[in-house]
Amino acid sequence: MSKTDKIPSHVAIIMDGNGRWARARGLERHEGHRAGVNSLRNVIARAARNPGVRYLTLYVFSTENWGRPQEEVDMLMELLCRSIVNELDELLREQVKVVVIGERAGMSKTVVEHIELIERETAACTELTILLCINYSSRGELTRAARRLAEKAVSGELSPAEITPETIAGELYTGGIPDPDLIIRTGGEQRLSNFLLWQGAYSELYFTPTYWPDFSGDDFDAAVAAYSGRHRRFGKVDEQE
Repeated sequence: MSKTDKIPSHVAIIMDGNGRWARARGLERHEGHRAGVNSLRNVIARAARNPGVRYLTLYVFSTENWGRPQEEVDMLMELLCRSIVNELDELLREQVKVVVIGERAGMSKTVVEHIELIERETAACTELTILLCINYSSRGELTRAARRLAEKAVSGELSPAEITPETIAGELYTGGIPDPDLIIRTGGEQRLSNFLLWQGAYSELYFTPTYWPDFSGDDFDAAVAAYSGRHRRFGKVDEQE
């Protein structure tokens, strides 16, 4: 068995706890989001240097997050654009490819331009692929996939009998990308919150009370190590493996 056999190829993270981290320190919520960028930088660097990790999916902004105070939403979008500009050179040095998934409708022209910039500039990178979930909803993603398959059925491009788990997966934003082996959630909550509901069907789950701004590269390694000690059966029994 190689040293990468027990390392998750695809890790997804729900980066939770920025606001509570800030509140515990008497700070404004936006200070927690800014601090969270440092954690993101450290985790990306650690994942990029792990030979077994090939994909890292990050829950950046959900469709439900539009319901937050407008000042906070505007700050998050500004922080996203600034981070894209500031981190681009390091991503290129680390050979990290960035793909953004989610609905771009409703985003400002400036945000979309920055998303297109980072996707274009990192398209040829090969060491690690990062999927940034921005304006993302798993239920919305599944609805979109169902609608696209229904349109193909109506047009005669495929028959209802040809709709399989594989054809559904192919219509998701993550089509062609392996499902996450490990889903990490920081901040103490223990739920998926409308994140990768289809893709995470057999993912190992790792919950930590650590708020995202305090989550370090060492914490990422600890989650990977916990994953390596688990036995995945995918619905089977030991004797069938």
